[in-house]
Amino acid sequence: MVISVGMAFIMALYLHKGERKREKILEAVISFPLFFPPSVLGYLILMVVGRRGWLGAWLGDFGIQIVFTWRAGVVAGVIVSLPMAYQCIKAGLLTIEREYIEAAYEMGANRWERCRYVILPLIRKNIGAAGVLSFGRAFGEFGATLMIAGNIPGRTQTIPMAIYSSVERGDYGTANKLLLIVVAVTVTVMWGYNHYLAGKREGIFVGRGSL
Repeated sequence: MVISVGMAFIMALYLHKGERKREKILEAVISFPLFFPPSVLGYLILMVVGRRGWLGAWLGDFGIQIVFTWRAGVVAGVIVSLPMAYQCIKAGLLTIEREYIEAAYEMGANRWERCRYVILPLIRKNIGAAGVLSFGRAFGEFGATLMIAGNIPGRTQTIPMAIYSSVERGDYGTANKLLLIVVAVTVTVMWGYNHYLAGKREGIFVGRGSL
């Protein structure tokens, strides 16, 4: 989630206007995982980070293996959740009035200060939404992860894979327990995010009332 949101923020800062052809192409590439079937996406990732892939072969020279390790699960989770995080943050950036950025520039703020004190506070809700959506997408990922990480208990098996394996062998007791964990995590995350938004809205109204 942290990796996805961080990458999405950096990419959105650079691409959110989409004025040049190169920016439009890069944005389309980022959005591909939204439309690819998970198995197809997993196969494409495998072609890149697998032992015969250009990146996987290069990393192999340094003794680093991606496929069938926990790293593969991280890679799959980041790739499938990145488009959602990107779109959330991009939507926030597009709502920022240019006058705010120009005013900060006129006051002597450098690029980092404009980002920290102007942009980030204005899109904090979008960043929160990006975090929740990317977490949910990565948490429920199955197809792409199975293709590149496998379903190895104790190593690469995720909760969705464990539920699938339990049902496949008829162990519904374990599947039900894992289902309860998924529901509990989902409800907790959504409650926390909604509570966060409610607090922000209350703070805005109190601030306006004090004026």
